[in-house]
Amino acid sequence: MFERILIPYDGSTGAERALVKAAELAKLCGARVVVLTVYRHHSMLEASLSMVRGASEPGHLDDAMRSHARDAADYAKSLVRDAGVAEVSAFIRAGQPARTIVAVAREKKCDLIVLGSRGLGATEGYLLGSVSHKVTGLAPCPVMVV
Repeated sequence: MFERILIPYDGSTGAERALVKAAELAKLCGARVVVLTVYRHHSMLEASLSMVRGASEPGHLDDAMRSHARDAADYAKSLVRDAGVAEVSAFIRAGQPARTIVAVAREKKCDLIVLGSRGLGATEGYLLGSVSHKVTGLAPCPVMVV
């Protein structure tokens, strides 16, 4: 039925529930799983402040966000493997979450996206519309919202 399932994972409870459901479905279909964690580039204000702080600042905010995203993606990958799915890959990307999810779904030729109904970006969801809502409108394949 499905050959490649994309699971956007941000570390939220909703994303973890979606991960579990997607792993169950992947096992039933013998599908490959692609885990994606998207992190946002820090704001121009943060960039300005980091220039003012100078060289004494320990690392850059983007590096910390990238590292956190890598940890989240690796954790999600291990959960999917522990659930019995043999073929799992994990990626991290910087960008706007909904558009990045859709772009990766196209790039990796995924035929299903499984994501949580609520993620970590609640404030943005109230102001601009939720990531899950945007993905369902833009996705090149079916989307299952858990």
